[in-house]
Amino acid sequence: MKKLLLASLITILSVVFLAACGTSDDNATGSKEGTDSKKVLTMGTSADFPPFETIDEKTGEYIGFDIELSKAIAEKLGYELKIENMDFGGLISALQSKRIDFIASGMSADEDRKKSVDFSQEYHRSGEMFVTLKDSDIKTLENLDGKKVGVQLGSIQEQGAKKIKEETLKNLEISALNKAPELIQELKSGRIDAVYLDKTVAVGFIKELDLAGFDDPTEASPGMAIAFAKGSELTEEFNKVLEEMKANGELEKIEKQWIEAE
Repeated sequence: MKKLLLASLITILSVVFLAACGTSDDNATGSKEGTDSKKVLTMGTSADFPPFETIDEKTGEYIGFDIELSKAIAEKLGYELKIENMDFGGLISALQSKRIDFIASGMSADEDRKKSVDFSQEYHRSGEMFVTLKDSDIKTLENLDGKKVGVQLGSIQEQGAKKIKEETLKNLEISALNKAPELIQELKSGRIDAVYLDKTVAVGFIKELDLAGFDDPTEASPGMAIAFAKGSELTEEFNKVLEEMKANGELEKIEKQWIEAE
């Protein structure tokens, strides 16, 4: 399933772009009743980040680690889950404006974001990686000085690239785009020299698209967590279920389903 998902990713960019323009199953919040009288929770995500969230090219359905995890938690808490797909950079503002109830989108629980949202406990950690073309002479962080690196707009990697430029590689050029597949297209076309991504996502692209890469030797980012509006009661509810899923092995089972061992 994971190989089919990643191998077809570039060819379905148009589908992802259409879905990311603000369309969704429903704009409902937790106060609205679902079709079977369950309260509805609206999950915000950016469905261009396999294996965490993407759109199945055959069914048009949202699939991935975050999708399955959120479905499981919502079911255990007695909620009906709705998914709203949007650009990653707009997720926190959508949460703050109550357009969505929570964010599950491979989001790292860093200190800057904690000023704006509350996070659940971490559910995954993988670090960062630079992706290059297979014949590239860029093999280390130092080789990137004077090169152009692509990052996803609003991501932890965008923050990390800016820090690397400020502290280490003064001549590094940064190009920020909305979606990971766009960055890979830019790399393959030669418009950028490397892409800076979450390691789990990067490994998938490298294996399926015959690319190369190397680990980021700088300080690793925080782990991924689910984001909620400040003071939301959902934080405690989700944490309780996450703890149970860690203890009984359900979380590990979902993780293994979607994420290959590195």
